[in-house]
Amino acid sequence: MIDEAVIEQFQRDGAVCLRQLFRPEEITALRAAIDENLAHLSPRAKVASSPDDPGYFVEDFCNWQENPGYRRFIFDSALPEAAGRLMRSGTARLYHDHMLTKERGTRAATPWHQDQPYYNIDGRQNISFWIPVDPVSRESTLELVAGSHLGPWLMPRSFMDAQAQWFPEGSLADLPNIEADRSAYPILGWDLQPGDAVCFHMLTLHASSGVSGTHRRRVFSVRFLGDDVTHAPRRWRTSPEFPGLREELAAGAPMHHSLFPALWRTP
Repeated sequence: MIDEAVIEQFQRDGAVCLRQLFRPEEITALRAAIDENLAHLSPRAKVASSPDDPGYFVEDFCNWQENPGYRRFIFDSALPEAAGRLMRSGTARLYHDHMLTKERGTRAATPWHQDQPYYNIDGRQNISFWIPVDPVSRESTLELVAGSHLGPWLMPRSFMDAQAQWFPEGSLADLPNIEADRSAYPILGWDLQPGDAVCFHMLTLHASSGVSGTHRRRVFSVRFLGDDVTHAPRRWRTSPEFPGLREELAAGAPMHHSLFPALWRTP
């Protein structure tokens, strides 16, 4: 499934869709793990929809150590090898997990953004997996701008009020207004079934709409780091935050820490 043509597409576009990467029983177990997470949200969880939204959008982060279903899925599925091969890295090191659930009728959109500027890492070899456990229509799917991972870092802003809470205002260029002229951008997006995964670079511009119709949209995202990624402590609170890490891992050091286990190596 991860042949050279797929790897080249990921390297060129910064995004690729892998169909049926996971077995039905793996998705069934992951769905149960997400429901367990929803029933017992961690202190890191946050609601990303407004009180007047007819639906509900909730996210939670970094639960693999506390949620056995997440751990089994991350460690025992095809994820680590797929990550290493797509990154063209000799290793695939877990960065963090991220649960995103939009209940049916949720209007809240996830605005266009890059992920890496929110994080505490530098380096080019990285990958995110966006894994739905419910069917996702093209209208409600994750969209990505092909090739945008090759461009500059753009200003990260808070999603609900567009504040520059990370890099100082003016220190990075702002995102283009993609929605004002969608035809000017090579936008990728796929209708998805449980078992499929969208794989993308952490600098690839991406967004998603709300959820219409009768289906909720439960998604599990897992992020991996490759050989060239190093620790980049920030003066501000990153998303997610790794409390105490700056005292244990020097700036510029490889991400060799128990929080980030290496799950795959080139045979």
